[in-house]
Amino acid sequence: MRKIVVILIVLFAVAVLFLLFYKSSEEQAAEAVIAFYAYEQDADFSDSWEMFHPLMKEKFDKVDYMQDRAHVFMDHFGVTTFTYTVGQVTEIKEWSMENDAEPIDIVYQVPVTQVFKGEYGNFSLVQNVFVTEVDGEWKILWDYKK
Repeated sequence: MRKIVVILIVLFAVAVLFLLFYKSSEEQAAEAVIAFYAYEQDADFSDSWEMFHPLMKEKFDKVDYMQDRAHVFMDHFGVTTFTYTVGQVTEIKEWSMENDAEPIDIVYQVPVTQVFKGEYGNFSLVQNVFVTEVDGEWKILWDYKK
């Protein structure tokens, strides 16, 4: 009888730990987007670029990306940083980044609103960001379909 109670307690403890630490794919995708924009918010464009999906890395040379992001947001908009909010995550099957691109089996769409307060007033930029897992890491994609 005592062994059964011990086994039940251990199983209960394992279940509680699982529930405490388990994160759904949607939660993991949202966390990846939050990490990406935290890097961008800190002007750490090198680390945000590292979070890009390989298809995105083909679009942007790392050095060019780092210079362009800083130039556009800091110089043109006259801002030093921004705030952002992340919306509800939606799973999408067979999504492609461009019209003629090979579809990706599963991505998660995450709407992001960036709020800038700068030289030209306050403004918001809203963009759907797409996230998928590549070799155990969550990677960022943007939509380029026309």
